[in-house]
Parts: sequence; C-alpha cells; structure tokens
Amino acid sequence: MNTIITRYVQNGQLADLYDKVMEGRRLSFEDGVRLWQSDDLTAIGALANIVRENKNGNRTYYVRNQHINYTNICNKGCKFCSFYAQKNGPAPYTMSTDDVRVKLERTRHIPLTEIHMVAGIHPKLPYSYYLDLLRTVKATRPDAHIKAFTMVELLQIQKLADKPMEEVLLELKANGLDSLPGGGAEILTDRVHDTLFPKKETATEWLHTAMTAHRVGLPTNATMLYGHIETIEERVIHLIKLREAQDETGGFLTFIPLAFSSKGTKLEHIPSTTGALDLKAIAIGRLMLDNFPHIKGFWMMITPPVAQTAQWYGADDIDGTIVEYEITHEISQDNSQQLSQRKLVEMILEAGREPVERDPLYNVIEREDSRTLLPHHEGNRIPLPMAAG
Repeated sequence: MNTIITRYVQNGQLADLYDKVMEGRRLSFEDGVRLWQSDDLTAIGALANIVRENKNGNRTYYVRNQHINYTNICNKGCKFCSFYAQKNGPAPYTMSTDDVRVKLERTRHIPLTEIHMVAGIHPKLPYSYYLDLLRTVKATRPDAHIKAFTMVELLQIQKLADKPMEEVLLELKANGLDSLPGGGAEILTDRVHDTLFPKKETATEWLHTAMTAHRVGLPTNATMLYGHIETIEERVIHLIKLREAQDETGGFLTFIPLAFSSKGTKLEHIPSTTGALDLKAIAIGRLMLDNFPHIKGFWMMITPPVAQTAQWYGADDIDGTIVEYEITHEISQDNSQQLSQRKLVEMILEAGREPVERDPLYNVIEREDSRTLLPHHEGNRIPLPMAAG
C-alpha cells in the first residue's frame, strides 16, 4: 500500500481494523457494522485492497461469456424484480431448445468460454425441459462451460423431478451442468424475505441448496442484492452466513454484490445506488469474506467506470463480454448489453491492473487473440497505464 495511505489508515478511526487485516485475523459482526457505518471510503478501500492484492496480486480477471434467459414467466412476484412478465411490463416468452440453439449459433464466431443461463420460475415447464436445455447447449457449444440455474430454479427443478436434491444435481451435471451462478440470495434474512419475496426460497433453503451443490462437485458463486430495504446489520448477517457456509464446504468461487435498480419494479420510490455505496459493498465484501477467493465488480450493474475503480476497492474480477443480458434494464441509454474483449482489456489496463482472461473456474485462458491485446505484445495498440502515484 502507498505509504501516505498507510499512515492515513493507521491514524484514522479504522486503525484497529488495519491491524486485524495485516495480521490476517477475521473481522467480526461488530467490525462489519462499523465498516458500513463509516464514511471513510478511502480507508475502507485501502483495507480491502490489501486483502485483494494478498490473494490475487495485480490481476483482474474477465471472461468471454454469453447469457441466455430462457423464460421470463415467473410465479414468484418478487417486489424488486423488473424482469418477469407482468401487466404493463415485459411480454411473456419461453425459449424452445431450437431458440437456444439459434442464439448460440449466432455467436459461434466468438470463442466463448462460458454460457450463463438463468430465468424465471415457469410453473408449467417439465423436468425434461431443463435436461434438454443443457444437452442443447453442450451439443451446440461443446467447449463452453455451462453455468446455470439459481437456487430457486433448482428447487423448482427438484420439485418437478420428485427426487432428492443430490440426485437431481448429479443428473443435471451428467447432462452438461458445470457450475451455478449463485443468484437469488438477495438478503439472507427472514424479514427481507417475508417483505420482498415471500414466495421464493428462504435463506436457509438458499444456503442448503448451495452447500448441497458444493458437496456433489458443483462450485457456485454467491450474490447480495443491496440498496433496497435491507439494514446495515442485515448486510453483515448476510455476509457472515456466506462466510460460515464457505467454512463448511469451500465451494464458493466468487462473491458478487448486486446493486439494486428500482426501475420497473414495485419499489420505484427507492433511488438508485450511488457509486460510493457500490464501492463500499465490494470493499466490505472483500474484507468480511476472507475465505472467498474472488470478488466481482459486475460492470453491467455498477457501470464500467465504477467497475474500474472497484479494482482498487477489493474487486479482482469485472465479469465479461455478457452477450444479451436481460435481468435488469440497461445501465444507461448509451450502454450496450455487451463489451468487446478489447474494451474489457482496455478498462482493466486503464485502471492500472493486469488483465487475465479466465474460464468460470478461474483457470487462465491462453489464446493468441488475448495475448495480442496485452501491452508487452509486439504490435499492440493499447498503451500501458500510467504508474500509480
């Protein structure tokens, strides 16, 4: 850490937390509350950056991926959601396996590493649909890793299959499922659940499903939806529940804070999150989740500039190319639903970090078109970032 910043943190209100971080000691619930209550974003970011660089050095990861949201029909009625089909909202649709195949064929020229699939809870889709969906993706893009199904989707799939969750997960795995995205955690407290999404899985069900996936060899991510009705204490409870689950199974790869956007939801009176809150969510996630390998600054939800800054506030991943993302509205009228690989690399370099293409399990991807974008490669047109002062 920069000497000036080090002295600033050591002389500030979070000096005792600096000592904990430097000694590798776990932060407590009370520490987490203090961090959320603090307005010293510089100190919080500096502490998170220590952990980030101890775990991942100067690397920032990205992935070339395509998103498929196979249906927006959903029977859960979550108050925070703008994706599902509803009156005066999005028109209902359900993709056939042929529709999915066509979408994948359209991107065949792109060397995608990940196909990411999540959707609404359609009460009339049969169990066979999900198996056919996986087989279709694997047949069309056999080299791509399939990351699919949130915990609430898995609970619906299990209900349809009428089998134990372990058996369902193994069958999905045998048909092509490689990992789970970890969405739908929202805030893992009963109060928020009962107020905003009472028809969805409870905190206990979400955690149990994720941990079951880990035990059958399916790694997952974990999310937290912040900026709505949750309290500071509930954010910390959420993080500690994730940390405790990770202590037990070790199956979480990445924590992804998701900034709530109220547009088109039943909570439109709630203002959008600020960049400061977005950075704080990432930084505190990095500090509290000491057993998570990676923290993602999801550029689609926090904007590319904030995702760049987040790389110095604990994030070591900015996600990827994201072809066709439909779960939230576009972050601005000028923002497309995808970024080119070149743009992602430029974003990381401009932030002063080292771009590394990865697969969904964080194995490094070595391709010629990746190498040609790096500054040390002969003929590269992207300048090195200026050294950080």
